[in-house]
Amino acid sequence: MNVRAVLISCFGLGSLRPAPGTWGSLPPAVLAWLMVMDGVSHGVYLVALGAVALVFGGACIAFGVWTERHHGEKDPAACVADETCAQCLVLMAVAPGWFGRFAESGGWWRSGLTVLACFLLFRVLDIIKPWPGRRLERLPYGFGVLADDLSSGLYGALVVLGVTAAL
Repeated sequence: MNVRAVLISCFGLGSLRPAPGTWGSLPPAVLAWLMVMDGVSHGVYLVALGAVALVFGGACIAFGVWTERHHGEKDPAACVADETCAQCLVLMAVAPGWFGRFAESGGWWRSGLTVLACFLLFRVLDIIKPWPGRRLERLPYGFGVLADDLSSGLYGALVVLGVTAAL
């Protein structure tokens, strides 16, 4: 595999079936949960997930045209770097101290449920593609590959911010 294929497929996860987008969304969720369990600061949490988003979002933009030509279709299923990037947005929206409250009360399982809820929220939004997701898919180059997922990630982040602010 070349570097383009490795990044676009999130280290081969785009080849897994069924639901390659779900497999591609999994690494940020696992990373988030591991960081929470390790007790990293919210700053480290944000920087790590931000770095993942930048790497995989950048791969979509840089290699989007290549991947569409390589696979012969617009936004091919094997391209899951967009899901990896956008999943980070939802996870980054968890309010500072949210996980800390769970850790203090011995609720590692609550932290896991929070990460799982963020994961599932993004997957549902990515599948239904609320407005303007479908329209954003038409953007040229790698922007169309990435923008529809970023739209779903932004919606998910807004839901998470609203829920954590209300609790």
